[in-house]
Amino acid sequence: MTATAATEPSANTGAGMEIFRFATAPTLDETGHMEVADLNEEMQAGIGGALEAGFAEGNVVKTLFSRPGFSLTYAWFKSGFPLPLHTHNADCLYYIVAGTLQLGTETLGAGDGFFIGSNKAYRYTPGPEGVEVLEFRSEENFDIKFLAKTLPAWAKITDVIKERRPAWANETPPSSAR
Repeated sequence: MTATAATEPSANTGAGMEIFRFATAPTLDETGHMEVADLNEEMQAGIGGALEAGFAEGNVVKTLFSRPGFSLTYAWFKSGFPLPLHTHNADCLYYIVAGTLQLGTETLGAGDGFFIGSNKAYRYTPGPEGVEVLEFRSEENFDIKFLAKTLPAWAKITDVIKERRPAWANETPPSSAR
């Protein structure tokens, strides 16, 4: 059986069954399933600065499977990645595959998970080895609304990126250490 794109049914499977493969999964950006919403000029400038500082080097996000009303993504956030406070317009269920993360006062590790309802603000910080999560969403297409709306807020995020970026170059996903 050959690998198929995450969003296309396999011609080699029966009705009601689809196979997806990590190796051929497109990035979330390539699928266009997530739209950045409600950007003002300061946010655009701040996000631009974060991207120039290496924001994209601190994470890998792939769409493993999607269809109307459901999506599954894999995300690897490297150590200390500054995930901004944000919301999505879809319910999100997270399962930690490997590594750790700090969610509020809770430290979660492999086998743990959490649920975030639609439009609820959240952020988490990956632990020292980073974190790999599976993200199950109640929609195929969804938005992300960043709540950091000013240049000073994005400057703090950019400072963390600049500090962490050299370490990210040598990091491997925590699941590869097993």
